[in-house]
Amino acid sequence: MGAPSADLALRLDGLTKTFGRKPVVDHIELEVRRGSFFGLVGPNGAGKTTLLSMAVGLLRPDGGRAEIFGLDVWADAPQAKKLIGVLPDGLSMPERLTGRELLRFTGLLRGMDLKEVERRAGELLEILELDAAERTLVMEYSTGMRKKIGLATALLHAPKLLVLDEPLEAVDPVSAATIKVILQRFVRGGGSVVFSSHVMAVIEQLCDHVAVIDSGRVVASGPLQAVRSGRSLEERFVSLVGGQIPEVGELAWLSS
Repeated sequence: MGAPSADLALRLDGLTKTFGRKPVVDHIELEVRRGSFFGLVGPNGAGKTTLLSMAVGLLRPDGGRAEIFGLDVWADAPQAKKLIGVLPDGLSMPERLTGRELLRFTGLLRGMDLKEVERRAGELLEILELDAAERTLVMEYSTGMRKKIGLATALLHAPKLLVLDEPLEAVDPVSAATIKVILQRFVRGGGSVVFSSHVMAVIEQLCDHVAVIDSGRVVASGPLQAVRSGRSLEERFVSLVGGQIPEVGELAWLSS
């Protein structure tokens, strides 16, 4: 591992998790520099969600260490978690609160001043186009709306690192464009983002660094252009994970 801890937003050192006899995350080493927009890609079942859950303190690893700005995620949990905003996959949240009530609840749990919580909540609801659902309970939200309110809770306390697992999944194109702008401004303002997605075009559009995960291991990591190696990220991804693009003649019976 190369960079000093002071230069890193996130450092994963030998992170490991096994379910049954199968290692889902297999001694992963990864560094995310401060101010980086870092993309994480991999096929289904590659271990991305498990890795991110351990990295932010939601799932205890079997081995290894995760550091956020030099703080151990488990040994220094209260201090480390003040610095991060997390949007996990399949986020659970109080179902019988409205979006504004959820943000208020989240802010007060973090010890924020109520007036500041209300001000930020209003801005977030408006910019994410959730203000029209001001009185709608979270249990009635669509999947895309749940993603947006989850992102709002992650942003509310102005973290220094965002860890987002598929944040644009099921989000409408207009809201997705807004979210991209928010995240780009966040990075330009000195924040750092770890962004997991299956959509290679989004990773190429937003990220300056990328890691490819396959079978619980990092198979490529570094600046986006270096990982691409002169090809599109999709082509490079397929070559790295051993996939195969079907021949034109296959499934010919689908042609009318």
